[in-house]
Amino acid sequence: MQFLSEDVPTRGVATDIAPGVRRMVAGNPSKMTYHGTNTYLLDTDQGVVIVDPGPDLPEHLDALLAASGKVAAIVATHSHADHVQGVPRLRAASGAPVFAFGERVNADERLVEGGRLFGWQVLHTPGHIDDHVCLRRDDGVLLSGDHVMGWSSSVVLPPEGDMADYMTALARLLDEDATIYLPGHGPAITQPHDHVRALLAHRLGRERQIIAALSDGLRAIPAMVAQIYPELAPALHAMAARNVEAHLLKLAREARAVRLEGGWAIQAANCDPA
Repeated sequence: MQFLSEDVPTRGVATDIAPGVRRMVAGNPSKMTYHGTNTYLLDTDQGVVIVDPGPDLPEHLDALLAASGKVAAIVATHSHADHVQGVPRLRAASGAPVFAFGERVNADERLVEGGRLFGWQVLHTPGHIDDHVCLRRDDGVLLSGDHVMGWSSSVVLPPEGDMADYMTALARLLDEDATIYLPGHGPAITQPHDHVRALLAHRLGRERQIIAALSDGLRAIPAMVAQIYPELAPALHAMAARNVEAHLLKLAREARAVRLEGGWAIQAANCDPA
């Protein structure tokens, strides 16, 4: 599928990206974070809501505080460290309450499915990790965290990540009337439904590749990775293996694959590799 790209952003600058929404990109670039974690500053009548403070980088957090004025709240889309490591320092400096879903983040208040926070609706979107949420505003702006990104597909790493949940939550977004996604890494997605459909097709295509590998007699995940990702850099093989495992666990739940002592096998009666 086609992915999006953008130039390296200027650090420490909050840039307008949607009405009442500014973005500041943290200085934590990597193969997993693209240019860095996107922190969003939401302007509200009560002050600025900071979404995903990112890593514990003093220069990033200081720039967020300088750009915010009064901080009304700190929100985490999910509990991965590149999104929440800076929360304690930012909370201590601002005195603002922390909002998150589930128990992984030390939050002052818990987000709930369907709840509203400063005019944004909470959508629980598990899969990338079980405590992931998106935030949707009534004008069609959606903060998609790591659930949907434009620069890459999301990794789904068991046991906290679940491929069946991820694909269900992806399909759910097609029922949401959003016109722009602002993701946790990379540029805005301006044709979000087309992109979500492409991600679903990408995942189903990967599933067919795994079924074909099982049909070819491959049992071990490393062998499947070598066949499915022939051009992937070796440094990323471990992450790809976790993604393959997530797909296999989904197939097992659907009685289309089974884990055996020597690896995995297809349940041919329930599985069509075509």
